Amino acid sequence: MTTKRNPFYAPKAIFNEVKRKVDEAHLRNERTDYLTFVPDGEPTLDVKLGMEISMLKQIGIPIAVLTNASLIFYNDVKEDLLGVDLVSLTIDAVSEGLWRKVNRPHKALELSAILEGITEFVNDFNGIVISETMFMDGIDYGTEFEKIADFLGRLKRLDKAYIAIPTRPPTEKWIRPAKEEILNSAFQAFSSKLGQNRVEYLTGYEGNAFAFTGDAEEDLLSITAVHPMRMEAVENFLKEARADWDVIERLLREHKLVELDYEGETFYIRRLPEK
Repeated sequence: MTTKRNPFYAPKAIFNEVKRKVDEAHLRNERTDYLTFVPDGEPTLDVKLGMEISMLKQIGIPIAVLTNASLIFYNDVKEDLLGVDLVSLTIDAVSEGLWRKVNRPHKALELSAILEGITEFVNDFNGIVISETMFMDGIDYGTEFEKIADFLGRLKRLDKAYIAIPTRPPTEKWIRPAKEEILNSAFQAFSSKLGQNRVEYLTGYEGNAFAFTGDAEEDLLSITAVHPMRMEAVENFLKEARADWDVIERLLREHKLVELDYEGETFYIRRLPEK
């Protein structure tokens, strides 16, 4: 765990790879809504994030960043994020004890600084702002729903507040999605402050619309490196790519993919490289 920003990749290499993928997708009439920095780790830990965003803007597609907001109180992080079109902020709790229990942050982080940083960022940001709050089973939330709703309601702007549950295999085996009663209580609390039109569930299967760019194996490994795929989605993807299930069986034999079960569904995830 770290709170120190570091360089991880050469921005030019990232630009070239993204441009190649976008071009391949567009040749197959795949629509690209956003170029998104997603959390395989935390995107804002990349000290060259701002440079990468600036370069990717040349492609002419809106840019989004999904962040846990843990470093948003850093001035340079805020400056980097001001350059994108959409920012998704994780706000799982606004009470110190519950935040530490659920998110297990770096010991140097302080929730008050993060919440203040979110408020300041939203005040200055002109793009789309969404929040995501994940609820799990076995957690005593008490009055936390109302507290989170109060915080969200005080933000200068918030386009959408998502109420989420784990829909893909989590790191910890004990984690289970919150029950319907919990989700409904959270929805009612959020809606009372934000209005129902600005609150949505993010609790269902996200669908099978994964783009194919020409190489089924490469695409599957790229997707499953950061986004576990349900068997149904893999089957649909292979059909679109005109490939058969032998691709999956080979990747499993070669230990490039892992098959696992979660909540009665079969998922495929790229195997992590061995240390």
